[in-house]
Amino acid sequence: MMNDNSYVECLVVSKASPAVKILSIISLVLAVAFFLSSLAGLGIIGLILCVAAGVGYYFLSLNANIEFEYQYCDKEITVDKILNKSRRKNVAKYDVTKIEVLAPSRSYHLDEFKNRSFKTVDYSAREKNPQPDPTYTFIYDGKEKVVFEPTSEFVAAVKSVAPRKVFTD
Repeated sequence: MMNDNSYVECLVVSKASPAVKILSIISLVLAVAFFLSSLAGLGIIGLILCVAAGVGYYFLSLNANIEFEYQYCDKEITVDKILNKSRRKNVAKYDVTKIEVLAPSRSYHLDEFKNRSFKTVDYSAREKNPQPDPTYTFIYDGKEKVVFEPTSEFVAAVKSVAPRKVFTD
């Protein structure tokens, strides 16, 4: 049995949406086209448009390579977003005592929450897998529905603190 101050972490690589991939390719092509057109006769306007498209590509490429790191420590779940394997940003903290239910995303334990409207946050890999679905969902404080992909060790650590709220069926 784990104690209350156990520490577990896991890392999930998230897939970029197709729209982000397409927009980053388009902005890169536009940057090259504007650069070539500035050489061919557009001048300073082409160079300004080239820089703008390059900046757009930079920000889109940051969001194309995202990882989520979940940490459980002292009855708290922390979610960090890692952009391009270089920048870390803390995106959320959840107190386990305020979780109403944590179960696999396709579990019948979540059925009573289906007709309610929640702010939905997805910290998963965003891959559409057939069976089995590796994602878990938890309802936090009656306001937020959180989808993530914890390891079995992570789920077990949360279950040791809140056994009546965590389901692994």
